[in-house]
Amino acid sequence: MSLLDIEYIDCEQTTIGMICLRERTLPTEPPTVITEITLDHEFLMSSYNTASERALSSVALEMHEGTDLRVLVGGLGLGYTAREVLLSDRVGSLRVIEFVPQVIGWMERGLIPLSAELNADPRLEAVHGDAYAILAAEPEPETPLYDLILIDVDHSPDEMLGDGNAAFYSEAGLERAKQHLAPGGVLGVWSYAEHSPFADAMRASFAEVRVESVVFENIVLEESETNWLFFARD
Repeated sequence: MSLLDIEYIDCEQTTIGMICLRERTLPTEPPTVITEITLDHEFLMSSYNTASERALSSVALEMHEGTDLRVLVGGLGLGYTAREVLLSDRVGSLRVIEFVPQVIGWMERGLIPLSAELNADPRLEAVHGDAYAILAAEPEPETPLYDLILIDVDHSPDEMLGDGNAAFYSEAGLERAKQHLAPGGVLGVWSYAEHSPFADAMRASFAEVRVESVVFENIVLEESETNWLFFARD
């Protein structure tokens, strides 16, 4: 499939490289305008294929029967994981930790497709920080634990955006992250690839582990793709 116009909306130099927000027009009928994020000019994410990001939230919500849920999402991106959380009236609060402050700025300035919806929801708090570092540290005594922790940052446990993230994917890292979950809480992690060693580490740390595949058609690449979701709870 040939691609039509690409318009760059914003580009910023960050600690992890040059991050850009752009719009691309696909030659569908009628033409479809999609929003993308690139890192150092390599594709990172798109508003066109969001099934797996949304499933990360929806499956985790299905696994928890509680109400007034307190949710932590690692990674804002284009906001589809966060928005799916907020679609549930069982969610009381959502804290999104985004490593790149410019991404939060795009949402606040109305530059991403979901900006208006996300900015209007009082349950959402988006803050600059390192979700992996937060989960590696002891929970702060005055901070309530989370019912859901959803991580959508790295490409996969083998392909990380930062070297410091590796510890999270180990049994020891999962044990530290587990301390931030309230009783019955669910941990969910997105990956573009299946990763058996990570699933094994989850099984060593949690009583129940689910690995879900999400298959979708990528019309840009003209091929079927599969993303993977890892869920765990006690």
